[in-house]
Amino acid sequence: MAEQDGKYNIKAAALMLGIQPGTLRAWERRYQMIAPVRNEAGHRLYTEEHIKILKWLIKKVNQGFTISQAISLMGQNQTVMDSEEINLKLGNPLISLSDALYEALIHFEQEKINEVINSLFSIFSMEKVVIDVFGQIYMKIEESFSTGKITKAQRNYSTLFLEARITSIILSFPTHHHHNKAVCLTFPKGGDNNSLEKLMLTFYLRKRGIEVINIGSFHSEEDLKATLNLIHPDLLILSCEEINDLESALSFVELLSKHHQDFSIGICGEAITKMDPFVMEQFSPFILGRTVNDWEMWLTERMIF
Repeated sequence: MAEQDGKYNIKAAALMLGIQPGTLRAWERRYQMIAPVRNEAGHRLYTEEHIKILKWLIKKVNQGFTISQAISLMGQNQTVMDSEEINLKLGNPLISLSDALYEALIHFEQEKINEVINSLFSIFSMEKVVIDVFGQIYMKIEESFSTGKITKAQRNYSTLFLEARITSIILSFPTHHHHNKAVCLTFPKGGDNNSLEKLMLTFYLRKRGIEVINIGSFHSEEDLKATLNLIHPDLLILSCEEINDLESALSFVELLSKHHQDFSIGICGEAITKMDPFVMEQFSPFILGRTVNDWEMWLTERMIF
C-alpha cells in the first residue's frame, strides 16, 4: 500500500527522471498518462509506481520514440514494462536478442527469426533495430563467412532476409510528394544496387519524409542528365563499393558539382573508407559518413531538412 502513497514532489520527481518540471507538467496535461495525488496545499505528489512509468517512458524517448508513441506503446500492451524489467534483470536484451537473431538466421529458422524481430521492435525504436541491430548482424554474418564459420548459403539467406525486411519497412512509409527528393545510384555500371549501407541510408531518409528514387547502376552522363531533368532532385547520392572504381567516381562527383548547383551531392560506400587522407580532405564536403549522426549533420548543413 505504501507504494501508492505520494512521496515525491514535482521537483524531486523531475530531478530523479532527468527532465524539467515544466516538461513533466506538459506531458501530464496533454496525455494524462498518470494522475499524481495532491497534498493539502494542492501540490503534486508522485508514487513509486508513477516514477516507474515515467522512467519507462523516458527510456523510450531516449531510444527514438516521441512521447506520444511511447505512451501509445505502453497502452497497447500493459505487460510490456514488466516483461522488459524481467529481461533487464536477466541481462542486456539488446545483446541477447541480437545473438538470438543471428543464430536463427544462420540456422534458417524463419519462425524464430520473426519472433525475435518482433521482440526487438517491441522494446527498441525502429531506427535502433534497423540501423544498429541489423547493421551489426550483417557485419557479423560477413565476418563469419569470410572466416569460414558459415557457408555461402547461410550468408546469402541471412543477408537477403535482412535486406528484404528493411526494404519492406521502407516501402511502408508514406510518400510526401511535396517534400525533398533524393536520387540514389551506384557507381559504376554493374555495381551492387542493394548494398546494406545504401538500404540503411534509404531507410533513414524515408523515415524523415524524404522521397528516395533508386535508379540503380550508373550508365552514362547523358542518361543521368535526362533522368535528373525529369526528377529535379534536392539530393544526389552516389554509392561506390570497390576501391578500383573510386577515382572514376570522384571525378564524376567533381564534374557534377561544377555543373549542378541546384542539388547537393553526397558520396558513400565501402570504397570511401579506403580513401587516401589527402583525397578524403579534398572531397570532405561530399562525404556523407556512415552513422546516423554523420548523416544528420551533413543533411542539416545543406538544409535538406
